[in-house]
Amino acid sequence: MKRHLTALIALAAGLLVAPAPAHAAAGPVPASAPPPVLSPTPYQGWNTYFGLGGDFSEQSVREAADALVSRGLAAAGYDIVWLDGGWQDPEPRTAGGDLRADRTRFPDGLKPLVDYIHSKGLRAGIYTDAGPYIPGRCGLGSHGYYQRDADQFAAWEFDAVKVDFLCGIAAGLDPRTVYTEFARALRDNASGRPIIFNLCNPVTSPDWGDYPPEQQSTYSWTYAPGIAQSWRTYTDVGFVGEIKFKDVLRNYDVNARHPEVVRPGRFNDPDYLGPQLGMDDEEFRTQMTLWAVAAAPLVIGSDVRALSQTSVDILTDRDVLAINQDRAAVQAVRVGPAGTTETWVKRLADGSRAVVLLNRGDTGRVLTATASAAGLSGSRFTLRNAWTDRVTESAGTISAAVPAHGAALFRVAPNRGLPGVPHVTAGLPQLTRVGDAAVPEGTAPVLAGGDAARVEVAVRNDGVLPVLAPDVTLAAPTGWTVRPGGRSPAVLAPGHTTTRAFTVTVPAGAAPGTGTLTATASYGVVGQGRQRQSTSTAVTIAPAPPDGPTVLSHHPWVSATSGWMSPTVDLSVGGGSPISMLGQVHPTGLGVASPSTVRYYLGGRCGRLGATVGIDDAVRNVGPEGGTATFQVVGDGRVLFDSGVLTRDATARVDVDLAGVRVLDLLVGDAGDGGYNDRADWAGLDAAC
Repeated sequence: MKRHLTALIALAAGLLVAPAPAHAAAGPVPASAPPPVLSPTPYQGWNTYFGLGGDFSEQSVREAADALVSRGLAAAGYDIVWLDGGWQDPEPRTAGGDLRADRTRFPDGLKPLVDYIHSKGLRAGIYTDAGPYIPGRCGLGSHGYYQRDADQFAAWEFDAVKVDFLCGIAAGLDPRTVYTEFARALRDNASGRPIIFNLCNPVTSPDWGDYPPEQQSTYSWTYAPGIAQSWRTYTDVGFVGEIKFKDVLRNYDVNARHPEVVRPGRFNDPDYLGPQLGMDDEEFRTQMTLWAVAAAPLVIGSDVRALSQTSVDILTDRDVLAINQDRAAVQAVRVGPAGTTETWVKRLADGSRAVVLLNRGDTGRVLTATASAAGLSGSRFTLRNAWTDRVTESAGTISAAVPAHGAALFRVAPNRGLPGVPHVTAGLPQLTRVGDAAVPEGTAPVLAGGDAARVEVAVRNDGVLPVLAPDVTLAAPTGWTVRPGGRSPAVLAPGHTTTRAFTVTVPAGAAPGTGTLTATASYGVVGQGRQRQSTSTAVTIAPAPPDGPTVLSHHPWVSATSGWMSPTVDLSVGGGSPISMLGQVHPTGLGVASPSTVRYYLGGRCGRLGATVGIDDAVRNVGPEGGTATFQVVGDGRVLFDSGVLTRDATARVDVDLAGVRVLDLLVGDAGDGGYNDRADWAGLDAAC
């Protein structure tokens, strides 16, 4: 393991040449020629699946093509209009065996639509499955018709095809065998048309059940580089209309396992981009950052007709796209340990590095890395922030204030010219105390009406030159009071940090919701005048704490997440049935899917909490796979209860002391085996307040 990690770090630094793809050692290479390099850099486009589902029409696809052009997405490279599953007729083949489109939604077939897409200067993509069509099990299958279907797609003049494995797994086929056969048919199509092949086996255990490794998405890397232009590396990144940040991170992490097989024209595929499908703008910007350094295909999954301008701006950022489209086609690797905060490095064709500072956590942090860890040598470095376009000079430290669920992206290269503007990082406003109580590091900021909090803002100089008269101001919502404390130094030398503290008071009648604290740091640079940076932290204003005997599931929460769908009050998540564990029905509680965090504000006014936790009986109607979880009760960052791993055949009783606890978190984890069937219950939740 250590040897493998060392090799990956060296690869990120550009010190190693990527080894031959591992499929050469995993079995015989297909006898046919390797696939042509149809897209030397990751292809880009839009797909119907997540945004439109399976009921799209010729008109909605035409409108999406128009939107790609009119909103500047096509000009930025998003030029494939991809029909996913659902285009086919309920009787998908004619009596003669030819595929046909839905006769109601595509009355003239697909060729006029393809012609329209091409007339807009775009390319067209289509979908099929490597297995046989099985009514009631999957919607479309090409098994037994590979050459006929490949010839049909080429005759319709499609430019790309996505080949699923839903029918394939239902029929118990071997993906390597059938995908190799399909690839050969596609390359030998009667029209001689070059067609991008996206191999899309999403089958993943335990999410899909218990399947042998060679049938799963995580095995595709062993053979797909020899037959396809891209291949899915894990299960779907979300559901129709829903992509969550936790699943984006999950897919990215699995996609990162085999960077050695990526090269020009051959790409790992972690699935689609999901703006406005469940992530906020910061989370989607992080997905775009990660997909860019992963050299991943950039395919928009949302309805492009409804994208906000912010989403379009993220999708079309030139510096970020340049990193994704870098001609070296190297996939980033993690440098250093995995954790809440991480550093990822991608070697670029010109010898520079793309460096990501990733914050998976729920609070903003100042993150740092070094140019030497990124494989660069020297004493001065130019840092270009890909998202802000700010260009600074560093003595070797790469730093940024990274919001919760955020990522900073820099292009880093040695600098040998005149001294540049020093790289100064203004930290995010951090709550360190509320009243007399310290706020644990990593705890999301929560305040209530009448609270007085200490807020600190750190400013660090990682440049080569000093900066002069650094100062910080702090702005708060209307009605709040801000009182600065301490004084700033006259000079901030290279490698030094100064911290400014403020006392922030929330008015007693503040309504529940969100407030924003914005820090503005200013400092002088010789010959460059005053420089300014602003950073912001969102602060949750909690509802009133409970008073008297309380069923917490009936009390307003501060925030609540569920790995699947949303938390449900007094019901099992997803099904709408009463909470039931081991045959016992519980009238009150919360139903969630792992991973989950439900947060309540108690204000130090509660005594004890009692509950029963476990897996809901609803999983017994689904299947034997999965259905394991862990439960924790956390008060002000301190674990008060830990269930350990619970299966569907066990429950645990919670009885904890809440004395003095301001913020209570109810956490559910997936027990390390994914969230499949993890329908978890917090039953009772009786608090004495």
